[in-house]
Amino acid sequence: MILLDFPYVSDFLIQTIIDNKFPVIATKEAKQIAGNKTLNWIAEDAAARYLKENPNTPTYTNSENSISWIQKNTQATELPEIIEVFKNKYKFRKLVKEAYPDYFFESVDVENLRNMDVSGFRFPFIIKPAVGFFSIAVYKVDRAEDWTETVAKIENDIVKTQSLYPKEVIDNTQFIIEQFIPGEEYAFDCYFDKDGKPVILNILHHVFTSENDVSDRVYTSSPEIIIMLHGPIHDFLTLIGSKIKLRNFPLHVEIRMDDSGKIFPIEVNPMRFGGWCTTGDLAWFAYGINSYEHFFYSKKPDWESIFKTRKGKKYSLILLDNTSGVKSEEIEAFDYDALLMDFEKPLHLRKIDLDKFGVFGFLFTETTQGNETELTEILHSDLKKYVRLKPDNKSQRQVELNSLVKND
Repeated sequence: MILLDFPYVSDFLIQTIIDNKFPVIATKEAKQIAGNKTLNWIAEDAAARYLKENPNTPTYTNSENSISWIQKNTQATELPEIIEVFKNKYKFRKLVKEAYPDYFFESVDVENLRNMDVSGFRFPFIIKPAVGFFSIAVYKVDRAEDWTETVAKIENDIVKTQSLYPKEVIDNTQFIIEQFIPGEEYAFDCYFDKDGKPVILNILHHVFTSENDVSDRVYTSSPEIIIMLHGPIHDFLTLIGSKIKLRNFPLHVEIRMDDSGKIFPIEVNPMRFGGWCTTGDLAWFAYGINSYEHFFYSKKPDWESIFKTRKGKKYSLILLDNTSGVKSEEIEAFDYDALLMDFEKPLHLRKIDLDKFGVFGFLFTETTQGNETELTEILHSDLKKYVRLKPDNKSQRQVELNSLVKND
């Protein structure tokens, strides 16, 4: 069954639900999202009762927000405990500590951050909410002298985002400090089947502008990336499966791979694929894989056949976050048409309400190998060139904005 919740459900997911008549739990949020569409509804009390009696029922949610429903309605099962282990990065680190005996991590309450002495810590390190989402309040600290400034940024992030997501999604009461792992970062969607065997549905390279960058601007997949990492990631998932019983269970996972090829988990997100229907939908646009159907029908991708028609191609998910330096109240519009003109083959554009969510949207693209300049440019862009100001701000502010663009 499926739990639908805000902030976003894609048309592709909705159509998949309709085509397959997947049962959807009739929460207030799901009803609002569906509007006048006819879905295969199951009442909340009936769904809760069924999950308690059948805890291994394939269950998927598009949003972190609906995890609270699972935790409240499946108390007689192991589901709440499994979710908590994955959502809380500190608890997950403890779960897999045996496989990473030398890995440094420590938990700290938010009220103790400002007065914490980090001078004896191993630098650089990463600090982030123990329960977090969307790279919010995530920072790399290179030296003890940077600590005060970092804490100030975290406090500012908390103020800006505490009203956007529920406690189950972002809990800013506890943070985890952990050693920084040099190397490349990747994200992938997967599920454990009815026998507890892992199935990988896509793998993406999370590209950064520098070692200090923690943004989510560009994720890129390709046949080469999947071929290179499929084996090591499968072994890593087998390790997780040996520590915790998972049956018919979807995951979105972020990892780093060091120079020796060892995988280090960053976070494991339970019961879903990438947030905002991003990576789950990208698998369809890129490889013709309907991740949702694959999960519910326990299907495995035929990678060999898929790659035959994707040679020399890269597929990217691009987050259009507002890094322009312009306040949202000064912005009249975002020039999506100009954005699309800067890419070889846009596959899908997803427009998002900036005032409500702080991002302009998401773009899915196909890029021919050798034409990666378009990806490099959007990775480093502050998006000023696409920002259109409101009339009251145009005269002086547009002059300033144009000047900044020219100097970039």
